[in-house]
Parts: sequence; structure tokens; C-alpha cells
Amino acid sequence: MLVSAPRVLHWLQQHLWMPPNAAAHGRALDRQMAISLAAMIFIFILAQAIMLLAILHPARKRASISWWNIATFSGLTILFVVLSIHAERLWAANRFQGPAYDALQVEIVAQQFAWYFRYPGADARFGAVRPELVDAAGGNPLGLDSHDPAGHDDIVAAQLVLPVGREVNLRLRSLDVVHGFFIPAMRLKQNAVPGSTFDVHFTPTQTGTYGIVCSQVCGSGHYRMEAELRVVTPDEYATWLAQHEPVTKGGLR
Repeated sequence: MLVSAPRVLHWLQQHLWMPPNAAAHGRALDRQMAISLAAMIFIFILAQAIMLLAILHPARKRASISWWNIATFSGLTILFVVLSIHAERLWAANRFQGPAYDALQVEIVAQQFAWYFRYPGADARFGAVRPELVDAAGGNPLGLDSHDPAGHDDIVAAQLVLPVGREVNLRLRSLDVVHGFFIPAMRLKQNAVPGSTFDVHFTPTQTGTYGIVCSQVCGSGHYRMEAELRVVTPDEYATWLAQHEPVTKGGLR
């Protein structure tokens, strides 16, 4: 049985230079990357072949080579457009199409040089925050307003814990400079920009522990801006959540 070039490249991605995919949307992204890599290899080989023909063919046949160049360029242009449209659709599915109504909501806040993860609690609402209340040493790294009832059950953790098989919507923001939230195994990457909030959603499909890194050079401590994502069973997630007190009661962990 013949094996297509995209399948070979997909296998190489999974086993040589990319971590195993653990998100529902990851397979489509990996396939897109494999097809793009296969297209680039094909284009490179084709370009070398055309140049070789132009050098070796007699001058009287170079006119036909020119027509071949035009046809090849037109075909490659169509290929580029098709791949671009498909890639844009994949991007839009995670960035511009809203998550399911029952998606788990988690806020991710970046600050030199740490990640904070806030869960809205039983009321499914995030409490208000105020910049002047930010006090990491005092146990309020995000500046939660204690006078807002919606924030009384908010939980802030230093580790991202998610239940497997459930869609999650992440709200990203930064307290200082531009940071890059990057989970390679989840095929997820999004900048956190001061003054703006960005939403991305995905569904983890494999339990385990995965690394979270900052993909933007955010200062002298950039190298240590790391965290962990733990994907657990729904029961384990419920137990973990019950063990955490709201941050307004000193529950930061």
C-alpha cells in the first residue's frame, strides 16, 4: 500500500519533533502542517527541476519551458490560495467561533514572570478586578475586588487543571508586558497583551501533565516563566476544585 507524503510527514511530526497531540482540534492542525510541509518540499524539488531543464535544454526549446513555468506558477498559486483558506478556517474555529454554552471558563493572567489561573466558582461569574488592588505578596495577585459578590468564590491557582473531554474557554490578559501563552501538546498559542483580553477555546482529549511556557521574550526572567497543565478525569477535577478555597479567603495556591 502506498503511503502519501502528508501521512509520512504527520508521522514524523508526532514522533520526531512535535509532542503527541492531546487536543480535539490538534489533529486538523497537524494535518494542515503536514500538507504544507509536503507542498513546500514538492515546490522546492519542482523549482530545481525547472532550473535544471532551463540550463540543459537547447535554446530552441526554451520557449516551451517558459510556458511550463507559467503553468507551474499558476498551479502553485492555486495551491497556496487553497492552503491559506483552509488554514484561516482552522484559525477562526479556535479564535472567532464561540465555544459551547457550557464550556468551562478559566481566566489566565500573565505577569513577570508567572502565570495565574482563575476559576469563577459555583456562580460561573468572575469577580471584578482593580489594578490598584494588585498585591501578590499580600495574596491578591490579580487585584480582586473583595466588595464584588461575584468574586467571593473565585479560585486562583498557580497550576492549570482541566477535566478531560470538556471544552474550556480561556480568557487571556497581561498585567505588564506582552507574554505568549503556549501549550505545545494542545497545539495552543496566544499572546496576552496589556489592556486587552483574548479568548481561545479547546477540548483536551488525553489525561496527563503538559508544559506551559511563555513564547515571548518578556524580560530577564523569561526563561523561568513556566507552569503546568494537568488534565484529569471529571471526578479528579471536582475533587481538586473542592480542595481550593476562594482567593478572598486566602486560598491562593
